[in-house]
Amino acid sequence: MADADRRAIERELHGGLQQYLVALATTLQLARRAADSEPPGVGVLLDDMERDVRRALEETALLAQRIYPAALELGALAALLRSVAVQAGVPAMVDVPAGSSYAPEVAMTLYLCWLSALASATSDDQVTIRVREAGDTLTFELAADALGPDLEPLRDRVEALGGSFELESGLLVGSLPLGR
Repeated sequence: MADADRRAIERELHGGLQQYLVALATTLQLARRAADSEPPGVGVLLDDMERDVRRALEETALLAQRIYPAALELGALAALLRSVAVQAGVPAMVDVPAGSSYAPEVAMTLYLCWLSALASATSDDQVTIRVREAGDTLTFELAADALGPDLEPLRDRVEALGGSFELESGLLVGSLPLGR
């Protein structure tokens, strides 16, 4: 796992998931104290804990899905890219060959580039991804008004796979070997 990916995961863990787990730990401490002095109040605390556990589980499932979406294994890259654009609330155009299936590291790299592009966009931006195959090479373009240095950490990932990465104002052009 690349350092940039690890840092992104750590940020996620220190966000919503950690918040729910801290709330759960605090509520557990209060429940322990209340069990000795106010048994009727314990029910309310246990309800709060149950809610926090459910939220933590939902956040964990979402985080796992973002780290490695199951759709990547199913060869449903185009559908996954469209889905995360809808979730991000950003107008997007996804142009990926139908039924395309790529090696996991190639699909994951495209997915992470797309997530970064969506994260830097606003609801007023149009974000576009175009993927093409030519021989043993996959080329991709990401375009959006707000594209910028946020995608630079992905350069190492693309280049580690033997690909190229050119980022200019509003446009990322990259390539990855298909290695078939």
